[in-house]
Amino acid sequence: MSATLTSWLPDTSASLKDASKGTLADQVTAALKAHIASGEALPGSRLPTEPVLCERYGVSRTVVREAISRLKSAGLVEVRQGSGTVVSEGAHIKAFTIDVDVCGSIEAVLRVTELRRGIESEAAALAAQRHTPQQLEAIAVALKAIDKAEQKGHDGVEEDLAFHLSVSHATGNPLYPSMHEFIAQFVKEAIRITRSNEGRREDLSRKVHSEHFAIYAAIAARDPEGSRQAALAHICNAVERLKNADPAFWKNPDKRGS
Repeated sequence: MSATLTSWLPDTSASLKDASKGTLADQVTAALKAHIASGEALPGSRLPTEPVLCERYGVSRTVVREAISRLKSAGLVEVRQGSGTVVSEGAHIKAFTIDVDVCGSIEAVLRVTELRRGIESEAAALAAQRHTPQQLEAIAVALKAIDKAEQKGHDGVEEDLAFHLSVSHATGNPLYPSMHEFIAQFVKEAIRITRSNEGRREDLSRKVHSEHFAIYAAIAARDPEGSRQAALAHICNAVERLKNADPAFWKNPDKRGS
């Protein structure tokens, strides 16, 4: 019979009253994740029953079921016939996540953009060294697509992201496109905000275009250091554009475009 986790689950019902830490389901999920991550729960260890968890955390069955459902979705636990809900074999292999809420928070977006700075600059350098003719053409096409979107009155957000994705593909390292697509979900709002500002200022739009073209030109010239610096300058400038964005764009989502 599988061992249960009951013995090392602390009585945390008192700590679940702090709404600043999220909903009750958020807090129970976080508590269970922390216990699993601690390594005290070996793969195959059985979670306590719902009634035990309800009593231990001072919450309803609905909350416990939601927390367990989230753990299942994260691959941390699984249901085994005859054993109930148990810790998964790969539960202690940590998946990469970014634990920030970028909606309405310039500070959170800036933190993610800082991470992006290192990744984008190295991707550009590798793309300069390794790109194929087909990959360079894909970057050029993606660059032109941004202009076409703007000419049609669109915000160009998706096209902007596609340009950077095309650079990551040219690295020849499949981890770069994967990382780009992961981070893109967090920086999309930042790009939307800066592009909204660019739409109101032609000088900003021209500057961003020149920054993108500088990245492309350096990659085409097979200049790794030039590509690295061009990408680094672009992201650093993006940070400044975010800092200078109209505060109303952070407070009123309806003004950010679509």
